[in-house]
Amino acid sequence: MPVLARLQYCLIAMYFDDHDPPHFHILGHDGREAEVALSGLGLLKGEVDRLAMREATDWARANETLLRDKWNDFSDR
Repeated sequence: MPVLARLQYCLIAMYFDDHDPPHFHILGHDGREAEVALSGLGLLKGEVDRLAMREATDWARANETLLRDKWNDFSDR
């Protein structure tokens, strides 16, 4: 599982050859995890605290191209 970003409240990661829809994982420092869709940044599954969710979605908005490129790279393996 490549970590794409280490933020103050969480990590942003993607898994190789993961399932659709395109998404990323938020790994909270408290052990909780959530999946967030690349399209619209909606919560797909799981739960993290509000600070981690806000930080992750703000980062995702600013790095949308990187996330889509990584999804395409990882799904081609």
